Amino acid sequence: MILVTGSTGRVGRAVVAALRAKGRDVRGFDLRPSGADGDEVVGSLEDAAQLGRAVAGVSDVLHLGAFMSWSPADRDRMFAVNVEGTRRLLDAASAQGIRRFVFASSGEVYPENRPEFLPVTEDHPLNPNSPYGLTKLLGEELVRFHQRSGAMQTVILRFSHTQDASELLDEDSFFSGPRFFLRPRVRQQENFGNRAVVDLLRSKDIGEPAHVLARNEDGRPFRMHITETRDMVAGILLALDHPNAVGGVFNLGSDDPVDFADLLPRLAARTGLPIVPVDFPGPGVYYHTSNARIRDTLGFEAKWTMERMLEEAAAARQQRLPGERRQ
Repeated sequence: MILVTGSTGRVGRAVVAALRAKGRDVRGFDLRPSGADGDEVVGSLEDAAQLGRAVAGVSDVLHLGAFMSWSPADRDRMFAVNVEGTRRLLDAASAQGIRRFVFASSGEVYPENRPEFLPVTEDHPLNPNSPYGLTKLLGEELVRFHQRSGAMQTVILRFSHTQDASELLDEDSFFSGPRFFLRPRVRQQENFGNRAVVDLLRSKDIGEPAHVLARNEDGRPFRMHITETRDMVAGILLALDHPNAVGGVFNLGSDDPVDFADLLPRLAARTGLPIVPVDFPGPGVYYHTSNARIRDTLGFEAKWTMERMLEEAAAARQQRLPGERRQ
């Protein structure tokens, strides 16, 4: 039996489906029920009793569950879930005699948005500059502690930014809406309370729906990795089963980053919307993270190119558009 925490999230639900399609026994663990048939425990990583129920009879754990927030009001809960919750789960798993524990970390432990060198490899210094990144680094240390104890096999995966292909052209998507569309970005920044950025974005509104081409204060377009969920699932399954994964730390993500100067015209060609460049304060997002280690060690292969993702995104957008309000 394989336990998947965060089993109703974007990556978690896809992992559960992939494992069950292979005939593997899976138990989901999340705050809310999945609504699908199958073994699951509903609960929080803060609930030791529910964690005990979740690990009972389990042979392996894929710890994908976490709490992410940019709000200072959520900081206590984020540390309680991501750090103390991970500690409880590791202790419960170790007591249960788990074979392998796979931990979903993040590129924010480097952090990728302020790299000291490119491409970012697993040997890059770990200097998180966000509370979320710090919680992930502390989670990694807890995992390494259990690896040193020899009680169970562990694997750390540092996740790339992940999206379903169908989200890329969806203004209502949690990530792609504010990343690629002007008015959803205004709403996001209003929710964050970033008044100066809201005023900047509003000054660029051309009176109709538009894409936003994010650039830094010097006019350099953003560049980052965007990895399709199905590629992430393939890497997670390798971490679960491959003998060479044990004790390893791996960047998991696409082969190459996408440059927004190249990507935005490709988005606009499919939506018909104009592109509005916006120069944001600060150095901006600009990084390239190497996945060479997981490719060379575990045979990982990223199959979802950006062009393939955009083809699926365009088809999904075409299905949504009739009768729907956009922006």
